[in-house]
Amino acid sequence: MASRKSKTSYVMCVDSGGYPESLEIRKVYSVVPDDLAAARNYIRVIDETGEAYLYPAKLFVPIEVPADAARLLPTKLTPRNSRPR
Repeated sequence: MASRKSKTSYVMCVDSGGYPESLEIRKVYSVVPDDLAAARNYIRVIDETGEAYLYPAKLFVPIEVPADAARLLPTKLTPRNSRPR
């Protein structure tokens, strides 16, 4: 079954990769689409800071989240963190 590009995807962290302040093992994170990062085996997730950062894709596994649970997960950057750097 093909998924639509606009559908939010989720991953579960399986390794904090040395970023314990930013990633929690066994926690679910929203993925921000980034084709360039994916081509380099990275994934952009909204981490514990509320910002979207790149991490090695091997730190996560893709998961399906029921719609009721997905409503509880962040899917967008917070206004404070969405400004350009």
